[in-house]
Amino acid sequence: MKLPSRLFFSYNNSRCSGSAVIFRHWSSTMSTDSYLDLVKNRLSSLKAKFYFNHGEIDIIYSPTEFYETLKYKILKAEKRIFLASLYLGKTEDELVNCLEEALKNNPKLKVYFLVDGLRGTREAPSKCSATLLAQLLKDYEDRVDLRLYKTPAVVGWKESVIPKRFNEGLGLQHMKIYGFDDEVLLSGANLSSDYFTNRQDRYYLFKSKPFAEYYFQLHQLISKLSYKVIPSNNSQKFRLCWPKTNLADEPKYSKKTFIAQATEQLRNFLQGTYEAQQTTSREFHPTSDSPTIVYPISQFTPLFVTSHDYSTEKPTLLNVLSTITHPSINWTFTAGYFNMLPDIMRKLISTPSTNCTVITASPYANGFFKSKGVSSNLPGAYLHLSKKFLENVKRCGKESNIILREWQRGIVNQPGGWSYHAKGIWISDINEGDDRPLLTCIGSSNYTRRAYSSDLETNALILTTDRELRDNMKNELENLLKYTKPVNLNDFENEPERKVSFGVKIATAILGSKL
Repeated sequence: MKLPSRLFFSYNNSRCSGSAVIFRHWSSTMSTDSYLDLVKNRLSSLKAKFYFNHGEIDIIYSPTEFYETLKYKILKAEKRIFLASLYLGKTEDELVNCLEEALKNNPKLKVYFLVDGLRGTREAPSKCSATLLAQLLKDYEDRVDLRLYKTPAVVGWKESVIPKRFNEGLGLQHMKIYGFDDEVLLSGANLSSDYFTNRQDRYYLFKSKPFAEYYFQLHQLISKLSYKVIPSNNSQKFRLCWPKTNLADEPKYSKKTFIAQATEQLRNFLQGTYEAQQTTSREFHPTSDSPTIVYPISQFTPLFVTSHDYSTEKPTLLNVLSTITHPSINWTFTAGYFNMLPDIMRKLISTPSTNCTVITASPYANGFFKSKGVSSNLPGAYLHLSKKFLENVKRCGKESNIILREWQRGIVNQPGGWSYHAKGIWISDINEGDDRPLLTCIGSSNYTRRAYSSDLETNALILTTDRELRDNMKNELENLLKYTKPVNLNDFENEPERKVSFGVKIATAILGSKL
């Protein structure tokens, strides 16, 4: 790794960076390998990393391809299917039938399903995730393990007093893990018809037995901190129990004990001492044919005691963003629900990068556009946050370096209209005349305040020199960008539809940590 040619100090306005910042600048001859070496060095404390050869990571570009891949992989699975999602759409009978067919055709197959216990039972006893999936238990109870995670924040009076849908603001199982034998697909997409047809997200398929095993173990760990679904003759056709084999005491009897036990289990897992992990190598030694390294990073803040948060996502991302210290290192950031964590925003705005892009959903591509009830105000809230971001960019003098682009493909909930749910970060080095990404983060996180305080998230950070994978990452990014247009502060001043009511602004300020 090359040594820095010089150091210099750059002081930014306190509203931009919060303090004096030391930038370590590399010489203009810094190579891509040098930058990747710097990132790897910063990530050396992470206990889990996996090496991939050429052709072992596929990028999926569209919702329909995502759905077809899910069904194909389910039907081809021989040993196990492990799925984690926020919810299963209440009309997804075809996907449930696909799982049933796979179980019927392969007597050795086992299915493990994890959804959120609040979102997944919202409509009960009417059709919902739990009632749909409970159908599989009628004939395959010994081969289907169905778990509902409930955040410890709803324990006690809150669960019975706070109305359904509103209680989901306290925390959710937000991971998206779709595993089949020795492959795993990571995404930000849930399992419902819009995510299979006209809701744009991101999807990466990893073909690696150790990597799939890691995510299976993670899936099982959270499952064993969750309720198990049991068939029942009651009105909703299921009931919940807390198995004795779970890894912690049921939270309703002692939230404090539950969190202390969960902290220990998750700490052991994330730090590499989780006993079940010892059956599989967590790391392969690299070879000249292994151009890609993948680091799993996760955020489990609500399951940790306040003083000991061992989550790896937030500190890793902030660490990676700290490596962007040369104008040739550029970044793209996207989040469908634009409520960027202030720490991440400060890091991005303070970089010396000269050609950076933020992609967010147009109000007309927001999944809550013209929805019923309180949620109809959410597109306005995210629009307000987009304007505040642009104001921060202007305040820091970065208007020519950082462009905000809105994604729109028709009008959501109208014929031909799409919504936007993609989230991620790409980093490229244009010093060698190559703007293809060499780093990306893929997974469930929206990079919001609630993602780092209330929800369970998991992501994969990918570093690669693989030419084909970098081509595909660039194609993925261009596929998103082709439906975007730039937006600036003048647009907010001159376009009436961008005016946000005072009430929405106040509500956003008060409830911003839940968006």
